[in-house]
Amino acid sequence: MILQIDKVAPTDSTVLISGETGTGKELIASAIHKRSKRSAKAFIRVNCAAIPPSLIASELFGHEKGAFTGALQRRAGRFESADGGTIFLDEIGELSPEVQIALLRVLQEREFERVGSSQPISVDVRVLAATNRHLEAAVSAGAFREDLFYRLNVFPIRVPSLRERKDDIPLLVEYLVERYAKRAGKRISHIKKKTLDLLQAYDWPGNVRELQNVVERAVILCDEETFSVDETWLPRKSNQLSGRPVPRTGTLTEDKREFVHRERKAIEAALAECQGRVSGRRGAAAKLGIPHQTLESKIASLGIDKRQFKVPPLRRESA
Repeated sequence: MILQIDKVAPTDSTVLISGETGTGKELIASAIHKRSKRSAKAFIRVNCAAIPPSLIASELFGHEKGAFTGALQRRAGRFESADGGTIFLDEIGELSPEVQIALLRVLQEREFERVGSSQPISVDVRVLAATNRHLEAAVSAGAFREDLFYRLNVFPIRVPSLRERKDDIPLLVEYLVERYAKRAGKRISHIKKKTLDLLQAYDWPGNVRELQNVVERAVILCDEETFSVDETWLPRKSNQLSGRPVPRTGTLTEDKREFVHRERKAIEAALAECQGRVSGRRGAAAKLGIPHQTLESKIASLGIDKRQFKVPPLRRESA
């Protein structure tokens, strides 16, 4: 992965970074920017999932005074702020179809229009994007534009989960212990081997972000120069450390398949009851008690065609 970063960083190519939540996709994007010829310019971060769909276009491309209620003055968007530098679009799979079209234009023509304006604005920005979704599945399901996917996927980088690179854990722990000890004004010079074995045996569903939290908590509680972690913080330990039998891979696969089947049935039932509507008070997301962006993501990953649940309009019979 480091080799990939070193290869693509000096170029202006668009990079699509994929990986589970918490794997450090933003760190990869930052490393690419710092190694690029744009490193002295701005590095603008945008979490597409954290901005309401109604405001994302204004946030990215800016707006003119009076473009909508509350637009009291002209405002530059994130792309203008990143001119000459790099923009990092995290959770790119959450963009609405309308914003996907506008982003495609930026990638193709290097220009955009502010909300409420028809005047094109040229911009020189390198785009780095990241997602924890399976975008190919979203394309197949019609939830993500195919042409935009290919424009973003010029140089793909997959960030492996922490459980796939457990040999990296000792180095990560050493770095994090030093970092948090310095911040807390403590001196920690030794890490117990038992602690490293414990950390390497854990599956880390929250990936590097979860590891950071565990190390920071342990540093705060550490009163000696030797770093250790309370075993009770990591309940899902390996068979060797916990003494509990670990289910066979086949059993885990079967359980996962059953869970996916139940989830699909629940989503399809909700869509059928809501006639294919996802968002809104009467939508399937509200019925299931989850955000509509989350439901859209699940629909895409499961390959569900929500159009089949929409009730066609009644035809008028000719007299």
